[in-house]
Amino acid sequence: MNQIEVLLHEYDRARAYTDDLWRDLTPDEVTWRPHEDFSAIGWHLGHQAHVAHFMVRNLTAAEPSPDPELDAIMDSANPEQFRGALPTVQRLTEFRDVVAERIHARMGDIAAGRVSAPTQLTIVATHLLTAVINHEYQHDQWIGEVRAHHLGHDLPPDPDTEHLRRVDGYLTLNCFG
Repeated sequence: MNQIEVLLHEYDRARAYTDDLWRDLTPDEVTWRPHEDFSAIGWHLGHQAHVAHFMVRNLTAAEPSPDPELDAIMDSANPEQFRGALPTVQRLTEFRDVVAERIHARMGDIAAGRVSAPTQLTIVATHLLTAVINHEYQHDQWIGEVRAHHLGHDLPPDPDTEHLRRVDGYLTLNCFG
C-alpha cells in the first residue's frame, strides 16, 4: 500500500470516529449550542467537510463546492452569529459523504499517476491528507467534549491504529509529514 492509500485509510478511520461521536445523538443534540458564542456539533461536522473540500480543491483540483449554500455557514472566518441556520442532519451527512467521495477520487487519481506532475502532487497530497485528518480530529475533540461534558454521553474509545497519538489532548497522526 502506498502512502496516499494508507492516509486515505486513516482519513476513513477519522471520519468513522467522528461518526461514533455523533450518530447516536438526536437532531436536537446535534444542533444544540452550549453557549451563544459556541458552535453546535452540527456546525463542526459541516466545517470538517468544508475545509477538507476547499483544501483539496485549492491545492489539487479546482472544482465547485458540492453544496455552495453551505459554504458561508461552515466557514470559520464568519463569526457564529452571522453564519446562518444549520442544515438538517441528513444534509450534513450527505455533504460529508460527497466530500469524502471526492477526496478519495482525487487522491486515487494522484496515487495512480493519472494527473499532470504526479510526483509533485503526491508530495502535496501526502501533506494535504495529513492536515485534513488532523483537522478532523481537532474538531472531534470539541465534539467529544460537548458530547461528554454537556450532553452526558459516554465517549467512544480512541481509534485503534498505531498511526495516532495525543498531542495537547488532541488525536493527531504521528507520521506522514
